[in-house]
Amino acid sequence: MNITKQKILSDLKKVAMIMFTKEFIDTSKEDQYEIFATVIKGYLSENWLKKNENYRIGKEKQVYYFSLEFLLGKMMCTNIINLGLEDLCMEVMDELGLDLDEFEKYDAEPGLGNGGLGRLAACFLDSMASIGIPGHGCGIRYDYGLFEQKIVNGEQIEGPDNWLKNGFVWETKKSHESQRIKFYGEITLKETEGYLTPIHTGYETILAVPYDIPVVGYNNKVVNNLRLWKAQIQGNDFDFNSFNYGTFSELDEQKRKAEAISKLLYPDDATESGRLLRLKQEYFFVSAGLQSIVSYNSKKGIRPSKFPETFNIQINDTHPALCIAEFMRILIDEKKVYWDEAWEITKKVMSYTNHTILTEAMEKWEIDKVQKLIPRVYMIIEEINRRFCNKVYQKYDDWDRVMEVAIIKDRVINMAHLAIVGSHSINGVSKLHTEILTKKIFKNFYELYPERFNNKTNGITHRRWLLKSNKALTTLIDDVIGYSWKDDPNLLEKLAEFSQDRSFCKKIEGIKLENKKKLAKFIWEETGIEVDVNSIFDTHVKRMHGYKRQLMNILHIIYLYREILEDKDFTMHPKTFIFSAKAAPGYYLAKRIIKLINSVGNLVNDDERVNKFIRVVFIPNYSVSKAQIIIPGSDLSEQISTAGMEASGTSNMKFMMNGALTIGTLDGANVEMKEAVGEENIFIFGLEYKELKEIRKKQSYDPIKFLETNPKLKTVVEMLRDGTFGGDFSSIYSHLIDGDRYFVLKDFNTYLETHRKIDKIYRDRDKWNSMVVKNIAKSGYFSSDNTIRKYAKEIWGIDN
Repeated sequence: MNITKQKILSDLKKVAMIMFTKEFIDTSKEDQYEIFATVIKGYLSENWLKKNENYRIGKEKQVYYFSLEFLLGKMMCTNIINLGLEDLCMEVMDELGLDLDEFEKYDAEPGLGNGGLGRLAACFLDSMASIGIPGHGCGIRYDYGLFEQKIVNGEQIEGPDNWLKNGFVWETKKSHESQRIKFYGEITLKETEGYLTPIHTGYETILAVPYDIPVVGYNNKVVNNLRLWKAQIQGNDFDFNSFNYGTFSELDEQKRKAEAISKLLYPDDATESGRLLRLKQEYFFVSAGLQSIVSYNSKKGIRPSKFPETFNIQINDTHPALCIAEFMRILIDEKKVYWDEAWEITKKVMSYTNHTILTEAMEKWEIDKVQKLIPRVYMIIEEINRRFCNKVYQKYDDWDRVMEVAIIKDRVINMAHLAIVGSHSINGVSKLHTEILTKKIFKNFYELYPERFNNKTNGITHRRWLLKSNKALTTLIDDVIGYSWKDDPNLLEKLAEFSQDRSFCKKIEGIKLENKKKLAKFIWEETGIEVDVNSIFDTHVKRMHGYKRQLMNILHIIYLYREILEDKDFTMHPKTFIFSAKAAPGYYLAKRIIKLINSVGNLVNDDERVNKFIRVVFIPNYSVSKAQIIIPGSDLSEQISTAGMEASGTSNMKFMMNGALTIGTLDGANVEMKEAVGEENIFIFGLEYKELKEIRKKQSYDPIKFLETNPKLKTVVEMLRDGTFGGDFSSIYSHLIDGDRYFVLKDFNTYLETHRKIDKIYRDRDKWNSMVVKNIAKSGYFSSDNTIRKYAKEIWGIDN
């Protein structure tokens, strides 16, 4: 299709007439956005239709990425970029006297994720489409996503994230492809011609309605699919008589319960009803997705024995681990495949990505809940466990060893164990993470299946995080090394040749300053805080959690506050500390840390003796679109998690690609970033994983004794409970004193010294700028295109 400026103008006119019976220019700005987005969707839909048809009649192996989160970000501009229409669209906007950036304000940001897990899934979908792999997402269409965060008196307040309130242009409802999901009921087994057939009675049926979102590849006419499922009751959902008489009926209650499944991301699991709803969510999208995939392939005439050659299912974290048992159910009960063959098919189709070493983050479900909610699936899990345990016992003749790897133990189902046993591939997401998995967390499984374990270090898509987020830097890179890097981000390495080119480095510095001005304006609009663009923008943005150690950062700020007040000769380059993070609603410590950051900020920002050196900013309601402003405008990236606890991290890569230097521990992908750029171009501090492991083993760390030898730090910690910050932070004090699980105090002194080193280097602008260029040059290594190529070749059996 030949798209010209005149065609776009003509199509805008036609669509405006169809949708609003008006001339395009006479409609409101919001309506103009909807018309424009509809026109763009029309262009990509031609490729979408063609690619779907090619997949339907072709023999390409397809990949289905199952994830509870897909943090997509706003889609309008990335779709335009990937379609190659950015320049044309800018010309159209200029002719009409409109602003594309203003249109983007009306582009809904899908509330489908929380943090790194969901953003990784979105990057992977983008990369699959852009390098031509038939890869599709499967998730839930949440009505309200996680939550909208507001800060009131320094406290996090959660409200509904009503991202669908004005509709979502980019989705297409596919009611005719809805699936029926069965919950509850009784199972009896009936023998028929030597085959045990399950009879399911008394069940409750929920309808899973699919909504498809196009995933546009970069300049290659590939459009893949993200399928999201919405829950509703089956059949007529309106009781006319009850409504007519002004009463609520049983049907109304059924509708409410059904729709709750796709209402909210991560319902609070502190209550029984919340945990049951989470389990419902997980089975709901797993069953809907698998039924849809099997139905699609069966219509193509593909027999179950050929499924492993036809598609692969990637389980993203333990949330979709029920894929193993549900796929077995479909093969055995619906396709009449015998157990042994069904199990071999399942293992070849399934692969599992682990994202954590935190035991509390690895899901476990109580038998009684699973047995009650999905009785047939529980029977299959029980049989998988029985057969697996028998094999392990035959191998080791040691029942204790069997219990260490059992899927079911103490009336609890370990979902990570189920995912490992039922998959042909288990991967970690950084070298260190995978090493910890194989040598500690899943050591026994690694001894059983060494061939199944592998590493796939995470990556990010440069199309959103550079082409979209940092256009000035993109243009400069084009001018210096050409355009080919957009298709092959590894070519960014050519920039290393310019790391000593003072003229080029000054251009990089100029772009950073302009991005800092944009960020400063954004901070003022969001918080009312004025910041100095010539200060170091030191940024810590990610999910609020103890192991990510935002607490260490704010303790450092308190330390500086005291130093400034007590030392009349104190000096440092001015620094603006920028935070943004959401805390899980039930995570008390994380919410108190948010309150502490805001309380310290209020004190620091209002004190003229202090604010000429430091200011503190907390930007509420962190999101992809906010990250696209924050990251390009940052000088320093805080990646300071406790060594061995961050599986990989991806914000570290985004900052690196946008010319921020990293202060971090040797944790997650920081290890590989250091290898890539050299230790002289990254600021590493703190104890390493092996050292912390030894400290834990010997129990040689006592926070109280440690503070006795660090009087300045002790004073800082005591300030948490002396009322300095106008609130009660004794819970944070107790967290530090009663064990300091995340070694915040233990690593503090090296963190402090590293910041002093950064302060000195930043003043040497030539050196700093040279380090920045070297980091950008090496960032292409961390492209998700590279990661996906490795998944494709080494896990999915696809050469690309």
